[in-house]
Amino acid sequence: MTIPVCCLIGPTASGKSHLALLLAKTFDVEIVSVDSALVYRHMNIGTAKPSIAERQIVKHHLIDMIDPIHCYSVAKFCIDATHAINDILSRGKIPLLVGGSMLYIKALEFGLAKLPSANYLLRTSLNEEARLFGWPVLHQKLKKIDPVSAEKIAPFDAQRIQRALEVYLSSGVPISKLIKKNQHSSQFQLIKLGLIPDERQWLRVRINKRFSDMLQAGFLDEVKQIRKNYPTLTLALPATKIVGYHQAWQYLDGLINYQDFVEQTMIATHQLAKKQLTWLRKMEYLTELNCQKTDVIFFKASQWFSKTINNT
Repeated sequence: MTIPVCCLIGPTASGKSHLALLLAKTFDVEIVSVDSALVYRHMNIGTAKPSIAERQIVKHHLIDMIDPIHCYSVAKFCIDATHAINDILSRGKIPLLVGGSMLYIKALEFGLAKLPSANYLLRTSLNEEARLFGWPVLHQKLKKIDPVSAEKIAPFDAQRIQRALEVYLSSGVPISKLIKKNQHSSQFQLIKLGLIPDERQWLRVRINKRFSDMLQAGFLDEVKQIRKNYPTLTLALPATKIVGYHQAWQYLDGLINYQDFVEQTMIATHQLAKKQLTWLRKMEYLTELNCQKTDVIFFKASQWFSKTINNT
């Protein structure tokens, strides 16, 4: 028996967190974060993490789970999210999943395939090869052995290219075939509300404004403090691959200038939003809500939420 769970998803800067807080003030809700960046402690400004005050208004789960020097996987998310949802339900509360990490959404909704465990020797070798030749070269290698996966992965998506090659080199089988063969069912049925703007430019303006606000709030000082607190943290680890932090790291290392740091961060954020919107438009059974219409968005979201929880 699957358990229906409400899920509020959308691209970065679409207003998910704000809308979730408004819903939490009306309904007996606890929020479960579906965001691969919010799991890291001390990475607050650059991830647009809900403030302490906001977390006092409504309880948030899966935020500040690990230090930046550690890794967090999709499999670990599914375990943690399952525990959080069941805990919330056991206390008579309503779980509301909120975020934009679409791979997490897919894994929780459809289950995970059995894949080979991480092989750190292979990862080190792949990282060194990428350092010498670049990730697009490894993407071409992936294209030859697993064209299905390569088509879904961008040439500079280091983490996913690395994992796909690692799985193939470990098992001799393309990751796309293993996923198709071994996927498990999930115990949850996600009832999804997607925030999608009518105009891409509206989102671009919000992204640029939010990053400007982050800079004024001391984003670079935050990154400097993280570098000081975690001297072993490098660009090879997942935390420093997060958009904004990656570019800030390069700037502080003297690899790019300040203008390039700002421009590259905004470009990368726009690309992230585009990828998230592509995921959303391919999702089945998604209720779409125009996030540009800020005057009616709460009313419509409340109607959807009320109808959903009363029918489950």
